[in-house]
Amino acid sequence: MDDMKRQRLSGQGLRRALIAGIQNVIAQRDEINRINVYPMPDHDAGTNLAFTLGAVWQGLQEPGLEGVGAVLQRTASEASDSARGNSGAIMAQFFHGLAEALATCHQLTTQNLAEAVMAGSLHARMAMAEPCEGTILSVMQAFADEWEKQVKAGVHDFGPGFAQACTRSRVVLQQTRKQLPALRSAGVVDAGGLGFVSLLEGINAYINQGSGMHGAEIPAGLVIAGVDTSRDLVDSGTHRYSVECLISADTVDRTGLKAALLELPLSRQVITGPREQVHLHAHVDEPAAFLAVAARFGTVSRKCIEDLSGTVRPEGEPRTPVVIVTDSGSDIPAELMARLNIHLVPQRLTVNGQDHVDRVSISSHELYHAMRTSSIPARTSQPPTGDFRRMFEYLLTHHQCVVDVSLARSLSGTLQSAERAAARTDPQRVHVFDTRSASAGQGLLTIWAAEAAHAGLDAPQLLAGLERMQSRTKVYALVQDIQYAVRGGRAPRVALWLTRLLRFSLTLTTRPNGRLGVMSALWGRRNLPEHFAGVVLRRLEPTRRYRVLVGHCDCPEQARQAHAALLASSCNLDASWVVEIGVAIGAHAGPGSLVIATQDYEPPNP
Repeated sequence: MDDMKRQRLSGQGLRRALIAGIQNVIAQRDEINRINVYPMPDHDAGTNLAFTLGAVWQGLQEPGLEGVGAVLQRTASEASDSARGNSGAIMAQFFHGLAEALATCHQLTTQNLAEAVMAGSLHARMAMAEPCEGTILSVMQAFADEWEKQVKAGVHDFGPGFAQACTRSRVVLQQTRKQLPALRSAGVVDAGGLGFVSLLEGINAYINQGSGMHGAEIPAGLVIAGVDTSRDLVDSGTHRYSVECLISADTVDRTGLKAALLELPLSRQVITGPREQVHLHAHVDEPAAFLAVAARFGTVSRKCIEDLSGTVRPEGEPRTPVVIVTDSGSDIPAELMARLNIHLVPQRLTVNGQDHVDRVSISSHELYHAMRTSSIPARTSQPPTGDFRRMFEYLLTHHQCVVDVSLARSLSGTLQSAERAAARTDPQRVHVFDTRSASAGQGLLTIWAAEAAHAGLDAPQLLAGLERMQSRTKVYALVQDIQYAVRGGRAPRVALWLTRLLRFSLTLTTRPNGRLGVMSALWGRRNLPEHFAGVVLRRLEPTRRYRVLVGHCDCPEQARQAHAALLASSCNLDASWVVEIGVAIGAHAGPGSLVIATQDYEPPNP
């Protein structure tokens, strides 16, 4: 960047500078994770910033972003939709402040940047209920103060101005080491502040050296949206037919599927869903050729072909007025997901230091294998708001209402992400229900909701029914090896010693708020699945009719034994299933755990 250009920054220049900064944050994310001890020592600030800014990076690839205002509007929107954790949310608010201050700006100068970063710092501070000094907020304010000082001193060149502001931010970052007791005790700086300084230094390298630019790609697996909207299509023009279908297989080769479809003339390709169930939508001229390609990758069902001139040709069940969405905290047999048209928004998780999207870039079986072979605990995180928003917007083009059956508010930020997405989409048509449950219990409630939708219940009736069924749905868990909970900091080390010394396993059940609490202990190791089933059976009323879902964490034979014991009892069962448990309980309880959910069943009636 020559001296003349360094006095003004175009929209394209800003885009490249931001990408350089994002690359630097992602490169530093392990170090940011390592020092993350405030406000909680959960060591995920770097991962949260990488996911948040990775979505911005992806959004900045969109063609047609002209002018500084347009670039910052996209940056703020993507950051807000994908914000994870405190650091991600604060960074998103900072970008919103920039975007508002520079909404009509075409080129950036040191003067208008000074005003904008001051607005960004204020936005970030206002987002916190109790702003705290010695955090990323202090570093942002230092950056804004130094820019204001530079402008008042008559600096018009971005090069030395940005370098000096970066230096000041780094000094204030080092001071955070002494400002907060948690940081002082650990001898580290604020992790969020380090993330912000890493962003600034990447931008500074671009402005002063032209390095860290736009040649790199987004790291594989870092930003894998719940909805994969392809932009590199063979033909982006108008096509006559809109085609949808569901592809089911043990594992759908999404990369191969996308490559095969891109050989066809099509547009607006959208791939959603977990590995074993991919929902596919595209605009094409030859629906038969499109469906033939899909059939190469699994069993094709729920086909619907719409002539965009106005004729709809459904091949399968008619669309219901209400459609059901859930997150991957919910455990449901694959065949029911397909038959009942249940749509899934995947959770995020970090395994062995690698970031994944649940059931998209990692399967439950792969998760448990990693947990068995690594001492690093798996960590989970809610889906970003943008994943829910994209899913809701897409489904509202096909249905009157969406009901999201969510993981318990007390267990995760997943429900809050869904609520924010509903508010931004259409709060009159999108409804979010707190199951106050997880895993198989959330699964049973989701199944009931989907059956209610197929039975013709409208959204208010369905939500009222879910409220009744919530109190009639219970979750029980058997944790045979507590070491995974100890590794993740969810159980004290003495518990591991006691359970191994005394040879007992803990059984847990859901509390009214959805959290699991200790119920009892089962002694010994013989016939544990049968004994666990017996514990559950003693809590069922013999005059009631139940649904039961048995889940396992990589121990299918034990799940079959527990299921057989339930079937052999005198319990009055309406239906029962066995499923492999996912991240909601599995990432915390670990391999070898069993879950049984029961539901005092009431058929949905309009």
